[in-house]
Amino acid sequence: MHICIEMTGEKNLILPIHYNHMVQAFIYKTIDKELADFLHNEGYGNDRKFRLFCFSNLSGKTKVESDKGIIEFELPVSLEVSSPDDNFCESFANRILKKSITLNSQLLEISSIKVDRQDVMKEDITVNTLSPVTVYSTLKRPDDSKYTCYFQPGEDDFSRIADENLRKKYRAFTGMEPPDGKVSFTPLHQPRLHIVIYKGFVIKGYSGKLRLKGPRELLQMAVDAGLGSKNSQGFGCIKMV
Repeated sequence: MHICIEMTGEKNLILPIHYNHMVQAFIYKTIDKELADFLHNEGYGNDRKFRLFCFSNLSGKTKVESDKGIIEFELPVSLEVSSPDDNFCESFANRILKKSITLNSQLLEISSIKVDRQDVMKEDITVNTLSPVTVYSTLKRPDDSKYTCYFQPGEDDFSRIADENLRKKYRAFTGMEPPDGKVSFTPLHQPRLHIVIYKGFVIKGYSGKLRLKGPRELLQMAVDAGLGSKNSQGFGCIKMV
């Protein structure tokens, strides 16, 4: 399920260029405290933990001032938040109407809210990325030091890792084994590279239009929980077109 909100205010919204952590904090503050504590401290799954929500980039007319490290949004500005957990979506949608919104110490108001279920009805869908998709592997150099290797849509390792990731999310959320059949990911044009700094860490991701083919349940997990890694940090939010 996707929750689409539009925010407005008296003045344009000014944020640091790399603002993901601020939106993430706003989401945690909006949902029920008990749910926020569970997601932040525990998460879903027995081994690897998943938060199982994601969010889009902020959408609106912008002006970037690179020398100052800021981005200015002309209001209104839109945000999309998604999760396979209906409790999360209901908590976010219900509570956001009762709370004042503050981003970077700037007060905003909700001007509209829309629920979009994004139900996957077939095993072949086309999606747009609403935030960059990050898929990577941590490798070792000959001296045993570690480094991160990122993959882009269209590469075999991207498809392998993204498919495995969806299967782990499915197990974590449902407690059941995922259906047979791999998910394939085909870029419909050249993916665009994005470099994002999240709390001091450099993360690479790719945006664009993708064709996904595979078991419907896993495609639904991708649409709701996000594609790739670091979804709750603002990566991998996708929407069917």
